[in-house]
Amino acid sequence: MTSKLPPNFPVIKGNFEELPVKVQDFVAGKVKLCNPDDLYICDGSKEENEALIKLLMDDGILTPLAKHDNCYVARTDPRDVARVESKTFICTEDKGESIPAAKDGVKGCLGQWMSVEDMNKELSARFPGCMRGRTMYVMAFSMGPVGSPVSKIGIQVTDSAYVVCCMRIMTRMGSHVLKFLGDNDFVKCLHSVGIPKAEQAPDCKWPCNPDRTVIAHFPHDREIKSFGSGYGGNSLLGKKCFALRIASTIGRNVFFFHLKIMGLTNPKGEKKYITAAFPSACGKTNLAMITPTIPGWKVECVGDDIAWMWFDEEGQLRAINPESGFFGVAPGSSYLTNPVAMKTFQKDTIFTNVAETSDGDFFWEGLPLPDHVEITSWLGVKNWKPGNNKAAHPNSRFCAPSDHCPIMDKAWEDPKGVPISAILFGGRRPQGVPLVYQSFNWQHGGVCCLIHVI
Repeated sequence: MTSKLPPNFPVIKGNFEELPVKVQDFVAGKVKLCNPDDLYICDGSKEENEALIKLLMDDGILTPLAKHDNCYVARTDPRDVARVESKTFICTEDKGESIPAAKDGVKGCLGQWMSVEDMNKELSARFPGCMRGRTMYVMAFSMGPVGSPVSKIGIQVTDSAYVVCCMRIMTRMGSHVLKFLGDNDFVKCLHSVGIPKAEQAPDCKWPCNPDRTVIAHFPHDREIKSFGSGYGGNSLLGKKCFALRIASTIGRNVFFFHLKIMGLTNPKGEKKYITAAFPSACGKTNLAMITPTIPGWKVECVGDDIAWMWFDEEGQLRAINPESGFFGVAPGSSYLTNPVAMKTFQKDTIFTNVAETSDGDFFWEGLPLPDHVEITSWLGVKNWKPGNNKAAHPNSRFCAPSDHCPIMDKAWEDPKGVPISAILFGGRRPQGVPLVYQSFNWQHGGVCCLIHVI
């Protein structure tokens, strides 16, 4: 029997009865659990986005940048600025399914596990009633081009309009995804900033609950539950949570990696696609958008962060970028270091925890210091000067649409993916963890390099 909303429950946008039955069941259950004031079913339209942006500006969460078309700055709570690996868990019955076995007395550094039973106890002390006073937004989104044989669909509910606006950039989100989903299964995503509105401080511009933050993944149920953080890495559940952690348990014949994808064309016109695996802040975006200095070479970007790869019927390794936006680290980006990125986020971009200038521009370490303007730091400190802490948080971000990148490859949204010819590995190596464990044979091997990051 299909779950129903409470009698006379306000649906301020969309038609609950028109949702697929499985989606109705999921949403109604979360309404009962979280007790929001009303429901908003997102369609992903430009008009909807404009309305939510205005709402966020009215609430003081977003500030427009006058020098740029449809660009905004958000400042988070200083305690909510990055992914929190210490509070991120994979929840399975068998610990060995989730993380490598470590020697007795040794704490591993490759993920965290908690039993399903224990995590459910933790979540049952958090989610009930957490959305009181807030709107619950419902988003259908596709990771990968809609209709691709390897794309996956998720439904996320959240009480953050900021999350909705960023998910519209980072994923294919909206009513067209709902229509394609039909009665099929989907990944269930629940997110809350973790504090009822009545308990929020009157001057609070960024609701969150960092002391009780937890991000839980249930691979067997294909479900993600995130509580207490509004930061993108913890709240945009299509990204690391879905595209890497949950997706890797869905398709055993598809491989899900923290990789950028780029096309390289040599002076003879021969084009090859390669991927590169580096951890966060190791240069994937800069490499994916590199401007060649060798005459005759051309670089095109397919994706800068995540790759889903598989072997086709002819045995060719292929890859898609499951995302539709860039969620890149801002500091260090400039027309000197990454001119392509700079051109990408000149419009339709949401910046988080960067500084802003008095004439309506963004600023961070690595950009030339502007003349005759005042700078307000990411902490809201006006008239910032060099030496007075950082202007922008080191993990400040830009969230920009992929199709704004001037070197996006023509095949970046091809449902069949692009053929991969080489894989580059690199990274910051934790003590005791080799860069490569084992290769089955030379053909299976990759091009390995160790990038030492100080």
